[in-house]
Amino acid sequence: MAVDRERVAALVRELLEAIGEDPDRPGLRQTPARVADSYAEFFSGVDQDAGAPLQHTISVTRGPAPDTLPSGAVMVRDIAFRSMCEHHLLPFRGCAHVAYLPGEEVVGLGALPKVIDVLAARPQVQERLGEQVADAIASALDARGVLVVLDATHECVTMRGGRQLDASTVTIAARGAYAEPGARSELVALIGARG
Repeated sequence: MAVDRERVAALVRELLEAIGEDPDRPGLRQTPARVADSYAEFFSGVDQDAGAPLQHTISVTRGPAPDTLPSGAVMVRDIAFRSMCEHHLLPFRGCAHVAYLPGEEVVGLGALPKVIDVLAARPQVQERLGEQVADAIASALDARGVLVVLDATHECVTMRGGRQLDASTVTIAARGAYAEPGARSELVALIGARG
């Protein structure tokens, strides 16, 4: 179901009135429509299949280089993402680092950020987002292990409450071979390593 822009705009107008503002004053006239357009983008992942980007796989043994079987993890670091915290409807944003230990099938590297984009475009909490990304990859690929590390800054922490401007939150979701902390230590070290 797509975001109902007209309904969102009407509710934003009501919200402006509820906080004592005049939604008809020049600076606010277009705000309800702008917020509705923003919400259509922010929540475009609702009802989307996060596994869809992972459906086009490449066979390792029947692919272009059948003599080259992967022996280690495939990792994409520093995938920028943004989402909306479902507790306060305030944004959080950061970097995702995704690794998987391939089995017979691999996926194009551009598919991994697409999975994150779909799942982040929903009302979320960071802990669940990482788990959902790991589950989508684990179920769509015959991966022997999956690791998802998210490092994000939450406006509900930086702008309200404790107002900790430099605070970030790190979460880890792991499946298969990477469920044990020792098995994922090399990958965690690679996340921080720079050329």
